[in-house]
Amino acid sequence: MMKIQLENIGKRFNTEWIFRNVTFTFEEKSASAILGRNGSGKSTLLQVVAGNLHPTAGQVVYIHNGAVINSDDIFHHLTLVAPYMELIEDFTLSEMLGFHFSFKSYLPGFDKHAISDLLGFVHNEHKQIRQFSSGMKQRVKLVTAILSDVPLILLDEPTMNLDKAGITWYLDLINNFAGNRTIIICSNLHQTESAFANTAIQIEEFK
Repeated sequence: MMKIQLENIGKRFNTEWIFRNVTFTFEEKSASAILGRNGSGKSTLLQVVAGNLHPTAGQVVYIHNGAVINSDDIFHHLTLVAPYMELIEDFTLSEMLGFHFSFKSYLPGFDKHAISDLLGFVHNEHKQIRQFSSGMKQRVKLVTAILSDVPLILLDEPTMNLDKAGITWYLDLINNFAGNRTIIICSNLHQTESAFANTAIQIEEFK
């Protein structure tokens, strides 16, 4: 179980504050949305939560199973889906799944063949990722993140490149397999991709 406390955090690039004075708690076993327009700082805040960026001010406190953990170790406990993260296109699907799950454990009951079945890509296991459509690549990103046995799932614009059927598939994936974990979703399509969130933070209130 993972709880994350943002304590008066801010992020500045050069002289421009992207956000500041953010105090918020992402509770364990909950889904929270970070909302705002494109370019408002949602992804930057998620990068801070992920430990990929350090806040300019304030601190992020990670509490895992009741104990505070070091921010340098947070990557062990999370998965991240984002438009700026690329799959390894020279890998086949089978190789991509094998590579990812050499770093993360499968959610109980899954292996790479079960994941291929869930993707509906049984006949594409040995096809290179570069041959996949943008929607297929997004499904691979989502399924590897959500079916990893980690307490924290970070999703930045998770329905990007998904058609209507793909969005339904994503919501079913969340509903069926993401329970009892902490989920944070960056979205400017709140009613589509993050309507299931229990709480929300409007990033533009912290300029």
